[in-house]
Amino acid sequence: MTEPSTLPTGTRPLTVERGGILDTVRAQLARGGGVLLTGPAGIGRTTLVSQLAADLTGFGQTMMRCSPCPTERNTPFIGLIDLLSDLPDTALDVLAAHERAVLEDTLLRSARALECGSGTEGGPAAGRDALVLRIAVRKVLAVLRGAGPLLLVVDDAQWLDQPTAEILKYLARRGDPGLSVLATLCSGEGPEPSLVDPVGALELCPRPVRRVVVPPMTAHEVAELLERHDHPSWPRALVARLHRMSGGNPRTALELSAALDERVRVEGADVPDCAEPLPVPDSLRRPILDRLGVLPARARHTLVVAATAARPTVELLRRAGCPHAAVDLDVCARQGIIRALAASDHDTIRFLDPLTPMVLCAETPYEHLVDAHQALADASDDPVERAHHIARLSAGPDPAVATRLVAAASAARRRGAPRTAARLGRLAAEYTPAGQAYVDVERRLTAAEDGIEAGDLDFARQLAHQVLGDADRPADRVRAWNVVIDSCGQAMAEIADVFPEAVRDAAGDPELLAQLHYRMSWRAWMVGGSAARARDHAVRAARLAAGTGDRRTELMALTQQASLELFLGLPEAETTLAAALAAPHDPHAMAHHNGPLYLKHRFHLVRDELDEARAELRTLVYRLRQRGSADSLSQCLIGLAQVEIQRGRCRPALTLARQSLRIIEEAGLSQGPAWYAVSLAETAGGSLSQALTAAEAAGRHSEDDDDRLFLPRALHAEGRIRLFAGQTGAAVELLRRAGRLETAQGQRDPATRRWHADLAEALAADGAPDEAAAVIAHARDQAERLGRPGVLAVLGRASAAVDASRGELALAAQKLESAAVRLRAAGYPWEEARTRAVLGRVLRRAGDEPGARAAFASALRLFTRADARPWIAMTRAERDRAEDITFRPPEGGSWSDPLTTTERSVVARVAQGATNREIATGLVLSVKTVEAALTRAYRKLGAKSRVDITRMVMAPPTS
Repeated sequence: MTEPSTLPTGTRPLTVERGGILDTVRAQLARGGGVLLTGPAGIGRTTLVSQLAADLTGFGQTMMRCSPCPTERNTPFIGLIDLLSDLPDTALDVLAAHERAVLEDTLLRSARALECGSGTEGGPAAGRDALVLRIAVRKVLAVLRGAGPLLLVVDDAQWLDQPTAEILKYLARRGDPGLSVLATLCSGEGPEPSLVDPVGALELCPRPVRRVVVPPMTAHEVAELLERHDHPSWPRALVARLHRMSGGNPRTALELSAALDERVRVEGADVPDCAEPLPVPDSLRRPILDRLGVLPARARHTLVVAATAARPTVELLRRAGCPHAAVDLDVCARQGIIRALAASDHDTIRFLDPLTPMVLCAETPYEHLVDAHQALADASDDPVERAHHIARLSAGPDPAVATRLVAAASAARRRGAPRTAARLGRLAAEYTPAGQAYVDVERRLTAAEDGIEAGDLDFARQLAHQVLGDADRPADRVRAWNVVIDSCGQAMAEIADVFPEAVRDAAGDPELLAQLHYRMSWRAWMVGGSAARARDHAVRAARLAAGTGDRRTELMALTQQASLELFLGLPEAETTLAAALAAPHDPHAMAHHNGPLYLKHRFHLVRDELDEARAELRTLVYRLRQRGSADSLSQCLIGLAQVEIQRGRCRPALTLARQSLRIIEEAGLSQGPAWYAVSLAETAGGSLSQALTAAEAAGRHSEDDDDRLFLPRALHAEGRIRLFAGQTGAAVELLRRAGRLETAQGQRDPATRRWHADLAEALAADGAPDEAAAVIAHARDQAERLGRPGVLAVLGRASAAVDASRGELALAAQKLESAAVRLRAAGYPWEEARTRAVLGRVLRRAGDEPGARAAFASALRLFTRADARPWIAMTRAERDRAEDITFRPPEGGSWSDPLTTTERSVVARVAQGATNREIATGLVLSVKTVEAALTRAYRKLGAKSRVDITRMVMAPPTS
């Protein structure tokens, strides 16, 4: 929609949350003022500051930094000495003799100061010299600001000495233009707020000031962190566990991983499974033990019982022999060990540090832990909780304990807690006596299947391979192979050798073969790339399952068959779906993302029934949040995000896509689909640079998994972003590849994957209108045959792009108006807005400026209603013709070096009052590119501030 941008052709994945922080801080500092970054020790404040400082200084901004430490807190002016350590002596020339003497004494730059020391006799500790010192510092900083914006960085402000803090507060109150402050504060260092922020860090920053809390890392960021620091490639489930145990704190995650690596590499231990405690290094244990060490004996005992319980509450602890539990836990809360107690005695007690229960139990004598388990087993009225403690009290195989654990696993499964069910099921197998081999196998397989539902794929795979090493019955072996297949997620290419062995183990049993053919259907589509061959397997699976009475497999196979027939454009797709939806129902199939209820929303989508699709998915999401697999919930959220985009609700779509990604990361599942959803949502309502990063991540994950089902979607997502950024050559290459893959798989319904219009628009923009017209004609034939009005409307916009590229502007405008009307009738406000924005550009080219401005205004209203932030900025910029500006040179001056097109666009928006982030969004640039262009423009124009820029800009001449 604008000039070609400098979107990168390849970037390293950056999650939305951290990228958002960097952009937020840059935008705030670009306005002037200050930012205070807060967060606990090890959360990454200093790393973020270093990255921001490097970015800003790389674009010509002067930076001065101090990093105080605890031992320097009582040394006067040590922070100021650190901050001004690189101050050139020439900057002191603006000072009067007395001012210079005071500042040099304070900074220990004079012989007298070196003899006496700052703040001692003769130093500016108080009185008149203290005021002179403040004035002197302000003057020398003004000299530095004369060369461009100045950033002061104070890292770990809680250790800043008081005299330096007072000087910085003085500067902040003055609010000198061109001066900004970035400070960090370590929160949660002690139970009293006064110990956390002794200097009043917020007052160090000039107004406007913004406090930004650095959030914990996501599981994906923790995985990247470990990779960057050359840690072992731990299984995904173990990485997810490291993320949970570290609370997303990067320093803690690194130390836990290092301790685990030492145990595995040096001591020769096995990688721990989900039931084994992780090794906690002394650097992490010691602070926890220090906090625990100050607790009274009674409070520590109560805390041990709470740490032993699966879901501790005040009421449970009272029944378990801790009558003063509320008082004891209040003491623990004041020491920063647990969260402050809620009003209800039935709310679960939460530890602030996930490592605390582990360390506490490791330091507690074994007999005391046994007493705690016994007390909790007697006190609990929850079968899951009671079974958990009884198991801990048993020393070996016990059929009664195993039976109770099986019952508890069933209860956990019914309440929608498959992870708990899987853990209890495995315990049940371990307590099963040796003479009950078949019972043991059954319990392990059930636990493995619960692990699949919970997304704990490594756990499930481990149990399945154990069964394959012991079992000899065909039904048990095929069931175990099914777990192995299901645990690979999107990466089915990794298990090519599994299917022949599984078919041999099935020994011709039609019920077992039905289950395998269903899974072979998925492999044929995802890895083989053939929807037709996949359908053959699905049809065979459904028939075999129907003949043996396996309704679950029959329903899943019928759903797969219907999905493939829809993709292939076969008329029997509707009949097949109806058969899958008919009674009798299977609860598992009806709540699965590969089941008929989920597929039903896709049939609504191809018929442009967006509200109906949303209603189906919302009902399914609600059910899955109560009880369901992480994979199914994530996939439903992905589908719901796409529907919300089309319905013109971009903010909810962003939220849903990010939720899906978090679920996928925490469960250790294949991430390609979730990154794809994030890319779509960011494209519609977030940031195009973040959208590009997400699309590239989706493509990378799909390539790594050899997932040909999602790879074309990732390519399509990236191609659209390149198209919107004006990178038509790159867009054509990506969209052509996506189209080739989809066509090779057998796509015959253009409503199932809507890449055709985007490819045609990219081809038209790239000078290939004939090829674009051929793409449109082929897709139009399919859409007309199947009755797809929404697809036909979007193809109308693409056809207008072809006409416009050939100079037939009147015809193009006519088609665009028609397409916009049809998109409104079909209920696609976001696509209608895109179409009206294109209409505005065509009318402007045709010389119809009033019509163009009206079209842009209409598009802007629709984008605003949809909260489509990048499109709002781009459309507003086009409507206002921001580039049509002239500059008033400084008096008696002129410019020998003209502005580039990008610099001119950036300057024009600065003059309109836009922030750097808003400019980046509007021009489809990165914030870094905007900052660099603005820095160059400052130099060329001789401007020192945004105010100077505004004064130089003249309104466009009127005709």
